[in-house]
Amino acid sequence: MLPVLAQEATGGMQVQHLLTFKKKTLLFQDDFSKGLDTTAWRSEIDTQGTSSVYVRQGQLVLDIKGGVTTWLNKPLQGNILIEYNRTVLLDGGMHDRVSDLNQFWMATDPRNANLFTRTGVFESYDSLQLYYAGVGGNTNTTTRFRKYHGDGQKPLVQEYLDKAHLLQPNKTYHIQTIVYNGITQFIVDGIPYFTYKDAAPLTSGYFGFRSTGSRQVINEVKVYRIE
Repeated sequence: MLPVLAQEATGGMQVQHLLTFKKKTLLFQDDFSKGLDTTAWRSEIDTQGTSSVYVRQGQLVLDIKGGVTTWLNKPLQGNILIEYNRTVLLDGGMHDRVSDLNQFWMATDPRNANLFTRTGVFESYDSLQLYYAGVGGNTNTTTRFRKYHGDGQKPLVQEYLDKAHLLQPNKTYHIQTIVYNGITQFIVDGIPYFTYKDAAPLTSGYFGFRSTGSRQVINEVKVYRIE
């Protein structure tokens, strides 16, 4: 049995307890060894200067002055596990800044069947329905979880301000995200940062890497169906 930390919930964040799921089945993987598959990934980049998304040495690189969302061009549904490795670089690059290891998941647009219509500017996503986690936001001062309701509302569900939940430069983090029977969880290096039982869970939608004003590398992306 594979462990999943989850939450006994009445209205959100409560005491965590250990759940299990029986198995996982691989739905998608990309190690970027063959470059950037533009049929699998779609990037929305804020049009500021030298920003770009590319693959180098088997890693997806988000090298961004403004904002970016790189979407997996595959809708996800039901109980899933998403995992990948991600590093925020600080070694003299033009856009290097320790900030904003972020992601969207289970994203849909209530007004448009085509999700991919935005510019990369963060506020342009306010009208979507989705879950959002942002580690080391606001120049590495906040780590936050939000649910976007699709009407401009995106209430803050939980926030950390302590150093233990912020970013370290050039450290590779293993990120896991679980959607499981109405519960969603965001895990960093085996530690559950956010666990949320949703009274109106988002059960399908798109996953995207999100960042702004930084250079980050990502690899070993895998998506599983879990039971």
